[in-house]
Amino acid sequence: MKRRRGWLRRLALPFLWAAGLLIVLAAVLSRARGSAAAAELCYLAAFALSGLPVLARAAQALRFRTVSIELLVSVAAVGACCIGEYHESAMVTFLFQLGSFLEQKTMKKTRSAIKALTELAPTTARRIVCTGQNGDFETEEIDADQVEAGDLLLVRAGDQIPADGTVVRGEGYAAEAGITGEPLPRRKQEGDAVYAGTLLDSGTLQLRATKVGEDTTFARIIALVEEAQDAKSPAERLIDRFAKYYTPAVVVMAAVVLLATGRVETAITVLVLACPGALVIGAPIANVAGIGRGAREGILLKGGDSIHTFAKTDTVVFDKTGTLTAGVPTVVAQKAYTDRPEEALALAAGAERASAHPLARAVVQYAASLPAYGPEEAQTIRGCGVEATVCGHRVLVGNERLMERNGIALPPQVRQELEMLQRSGASTALAAIDGEVRLLLGIADQIKPDAAESLRQLKAMGLRRILLLTGDNAAAAQAVAALLGIPDCRAELLPEDKLAVIRTLQQQGRTVTFAGDGINDSPALAAADTGIAMGSGTDAAIDSSDVVLIRSDLTSLVKALRLCRRTVRILTENIAIAVGTVVLLLLGLLAGRVPMSLGMLIHEASILAVIFNAMRLLIVPKHKKEELS
Repeated sequence: MKRRRGWLRRLALPFLWAAGLLIVLAAVLSRARGSAAAAELCYLAAFALSGLPVLARAAQALRFRTVSIELLVSVAAVGACCIGEYHESAMVTFLFQLGSFLEQKTMKKTRSAIKALTELAPTTARRIVCTGQNGDFETEEIDADQVEAGDLLLVRAGDQIPADGTVVRGEGYAAEAGITGEPLPRRKQEGDAVYAGTLLDSGTLQLRATKVGEDTTFARIIALVEEAQDAKSPAERLIDRFAKYYTPAVVVMAAVVLLATGRVETAITVLVLACPGALVIGAPIANVAGIGRGAREGILLKGGDSIHTFAKTDTVVFDKTGTLTAGVPTVVAQKAYTDRPEEALALAAGAERASAHPLARAVVQYAASLPAYGPEEAQTIRGCGVEATVCGHRVLVGNERLMERNGIALPPQVRQELEMLQRSGASTALAAIDGEVRLLLGIADQIKPDAAESLRQLKAMGLRRILLLTGDNAAAAQAVAALLGIPDCRAELLPEDKLAVIRTLQQQGRTVTFAGDGINDSPALAAADTGIAMGSGTDAAIDSSDVVLIRSDLTSLVKALRLCRRTVRILTENIAIAVGTVVLLLLGLLAGRVPMSLGMLIHEASILAVIFNAMRLLIVPKHKKEELS
């Protein structure tokens, strides 16, 4: 049986084209004198070729006690053949098969984003097996699926990166369009993250594998999108339930028409024209096209439910760190109390190199252009800062408690400026050199460059309310909220507090979207109507979400909302086209204005209409800054 179905599947397309040629030939012969019989034979042959796959699918459905659309078409075509309407039989099955072929081609096109991703899958890797004292090393070529976490890998220009990892040596530019949607290659150097499936355009990298196999970002993207394409939206589930009862209802309606009119042809025509082909494919093709478009732009939509719920959102709740901000502390202010500020900063950075604290790393990064001094002696004081000897100078870098501990008084100007920075929400670091305060640094998590404009666009799209929920201190939260124009800001919240706010909003009748990136955000992401995770966030956050923004920027959030709204709009249009066509055709038939062949032609045209309407979602404009309308 399986072999037979495979044979039919392979020959369906050749049969279709042959049937089309026979129909054209029959039409020509029917106009020639004395060729009526030959024309009818051509129509019968066309019916046999195009109808065989349809009849086979109908029989298979009946085996599983399913009354399918193919059964309606089969009954109508065989009935037309029985009453001598051979051209009707041929046209009905040919047009139905043509519609099925175009549907399959379109669905294949909508899944091209996934196909393109799977083709990026790395097949081999170069593993460094030993290194010499002078920096030389030996490598072995292995299958990509043999790479284990912790392996040291070599990647040269033109190679695909075989695993997620961290660069330990070298630099280069990696093309990450397949993962992040970013069209330009990104520079990679020591300490930077790289992703499996991306291509190293130039340079040479040594990297330490951190995630391999199914745990890589690449593999998870594919899995998420494939799951999304298989998931059905509420509209699709409603249509499936509708079709289950619709097909038997059409058969009953045709029987009533036959009894009322006594005309077999009219009853058969009812069966043909009432086939809900456009209705059945209109919703899934729109959803799959939307998911494919999103994957192409670094937006992972986890199924039709996610699309439809996100499209209805009226309230967006943001986490702060890593969502509205970069999540990386940066020096934002410097106050110098010496005539040699660069020297003071270089010495402070030298002391901070002894600490792994994020604020210490921010100071070191800030002084990257200055001479890199190393501490001769250093001691990290928990909760206070660092004490070190750098270039013969005694250097202290830390908070007020560190200064008090070492008997260093803060001048009034320093204290005033210290308090001012703290009120602005910034963390502070004091640097004392040889017993005197020489520097005051303000360190803060920088707001993402696209945050303000993205929030403005969200408000313009009609969102009723935007909130900021964070576990950070109130001063820092208020500073970010003020800069971004968010009126409702709540700070120093625990995960359960965020969850409570989400549920309160839902009880008020709001459709809530929560955007976050951390483990602590997972409860809120799961509870929200739509959870949006940043691609740079934790695994827990990504798993709990409905939408994943691979590029971790808020511009992608705006694009995702526009895409979901447009997808729902196109889906609604498809349903309207499908239902409207069937209603008009049946009314025209009952009025005696629509013959079977014309009706079938219009019916198949409606299928093409919903296909092309959905394909609009896949059109990517040349201009990269185009926005979905």
